[in-house]
Amino acid sequence: MAAEGDFLTRYRAVSNKLKKKVYFAPLLFRLLITCVAGQLAKELKQQDCLQYAAFCNLAMARCEQTLFNAPGEALALTDAARLFLSSEKENRALQAPGFDEHLQAALNCYSFAIKVYIEMNQPIMAASLSLELGNALKEMNRPGEAVVHYQRAAELQTQNPVEALLSMGEMATCKILTRDYDGALTVFTEMQLICQERGLQLPSTNAPVGAFLDLVAKCEISRVLLLMFLEPPPQKLLPEHAQTLERYAWESFDPHSQGFIYAECHGKCVLQMACQEKDTESLKSLQTELWPYLSAEQNHLLHLVVQERITPSGQGI
Repeated sequence: MAAEGDFLTRYRAVSNKLKKKVYFAPLLFRLLITCVAGQLAKELKQQDCLQYAAFCNLAMARCEQTLFNAPGEALALTDAARLFLSSEKENRALQAPGFDEHLQAALNCYSFAIKVYIEMNQPIMAASLSLELGNALKEMNRPGEAVVHYQRAAELQTQNPVEALLSMGEMATCKILTRDYDGALTVFTEMQLICQERGLQLPSTNAPVGAFLDLVAKCEISRVLLLMFLEPPPQKLLPEHAQTLERYAWESFDPHSQGFIYAECHGKCVLQMACQEKDTESLKSLQTELWPYLSAEQNHLLHLVVQERITPSGQGI
């Protein structure tokens, strides 16, 4: 390391001068460590030594904590968490052997930063870090671990219903990825209830409008597909699920029903009838017709429904 970048030598020189100042030494030492650690972290980051830069940020966080500077502590912890996470991603990209130590360090730093933001009464900042961690775990093919962080984000976003619902949607997606279809059905049902209870509604019809209407449509489509895939027995079918299936029964089909376009609603009615009749050829044809109207996740669920009718696997039991 170059002489001008030898922060350890600089630290020793300044600390020797401070030893004579007994009363002010503790505070000055902490400020010195924060300054030196910050400069060292920048240089180590430029040299691609991400984990060592993260350790410097941890030292800064400890100093900010002793100085009762909560915003500085949270910022240093967040920087450390992101550096540890980037180091873990680099190791995975290189397929280097390891014990996920950098990932565990990142999880701990995120948890402490979230705790600090909650103590500062800033739930939105805490929720954003929970979402960031959940997205990172999902990207690293760890959807089972990401569920907890999406759920925590949704709990912290209770004052922002739309944001909370989007976090719950990510949680349901992770449950589908882990094949917890019953758990995903529960989440989608809860999302739809929240939309109907807390969403903006038309005064005359009490129907949700705007983003809430789109979320209700997404949840109901996913619920219908999950129910057709799981096929719960009548004695275990919850009332809200029975009402949803009855709404798309052929005899109760209303082409002017509010909230869905005709083709989509009609397709689901025909799809349910084809499932009941076990008409695999009609199911394949309907899958092609419904494909443009559904999202990638919903098309995946529809594919599972079709495959379950063609080659039953018992997954729905």
